[in-house]
Amino acid sequence: MRLLDLIHRWTGGVIGLLLALMGLSGAVLVHKDAWVSLPGAEAAQQQSTAAIVAQVEQLMADPADRPQSILFATSDFGLSRLTYPEGAGGYADQAGRIVTRWDGKWDRPEVWLFDFHHHLFSGDTGEIVAGIAGLAGLGFVITGVILWWRTRRTFKLRPWPKRMSRPAILMHHRDLGVVAAPLLLISLVTGTMLALEPVRNALLSPLSSPAEMKMALLPPEVEGAPLAADLDWAGMIREARRLYPDAEIRILSLPRQPGGLISLRTRQPAEWLPNGRTTLYFAPDSGRLIEARDAFALPLGWRVFNYAYPLHAAKVGGLPYRLVMTLSGLALAMLGSFAVWSFWFRRPRSRARAPARVVAAE
Repeated sequence: MRLLDLIHRWTGGVIGLLLALMGLSGAVLVHKDAWVSLPGAEAAQQQSTAAIVAQVEQLMADPADRPQSILFATSDFGLSRLTYPEGAGGYADQAGRIVTRWDGKWDRPEVWLFDFHHHLFSGDTGEIVAGIAGLAGLGFVITGVILWWRTRRTFKLRPWPKRMSRPAILMHHRDLGVVAAPLLLISLVTGTMLALEPVRNALLSPLSSPAEMKMALLPPEVEGAPLAADLDWAGMIREARRLYPDAEIRILSLPRQPGGLISLRTRQPAEWLPNGRTTLYFAPDSGRLIEARDAFALPLGWRVFNYAYPLHAAKVGGLPYRLVMTLSGLALAMLGSFAVWSFWFRRPRSRARAPARVVAAE
């Protein structure tokens, strides 16, 4: 138990600040749709075929300035998100009018905050580091509960330490950690599954093999022609609506490299994933449908994995669940920051030993 306590304290002191920042950024991102304030952000979602067609045709009218992808408005956020090459982006209203554009992630706080939370500003390498930090966080939760058990009789839940002394901070840390443990497990398990493919494969291998899951999301083995200047966008949208009449149109993406296909992601009513996984592929020269893949026909592993992001980012359950995940993020921020502070800056001062009194012999 002493060794477990030593490992818990030292690793917490080293990695606690990173976990605190990830928890705090996650708590803020959960409410992103509420604090991004732009004209049209509060507009009602329009998902009629005519409205989607008009928006796409407006945004794709200029072949020289087409967005790489369109993420259509939701019921919580009334603007469509556009991506352009080299990290540029923008927002458009649902009539296809550009509201704002940016040249890099530093121009929009929600963009760089998302990049920090997912990639630590370091691309794929940062995502791996964030995933490893999530695994360490899982270890903290498990070992923390074990270590708390010895002191369970002194349990007192407080939103803040009684005093800013090291013993009071440690007691608050233990008690808050055990209460927040179920929420932290949800956040950390889903987060590491999203960040680390080996973790995802290990957890889902009883349901589907890694090879089966990898093959399921590969695009059709059809080489596309160059992207045409004038495409039948209306025909693509109507074809998607014919095949999946109750589905939301979620993401339209152009080929990212020569030979690629146009993809259109839709979200069926029973899908939790906010942008769905039901995908249609179209030829880039003619708009002809190449293949349609139903999310509910994917391997069982993918169908289970598709719950991870909605649970992690609070994309289900409405405001009550967003508040729950906010508490999870704030708890992680408090636990991590106090762990670092108490370990590095609140060490007890060693008291000078009083000199022994010499008693003269009588």
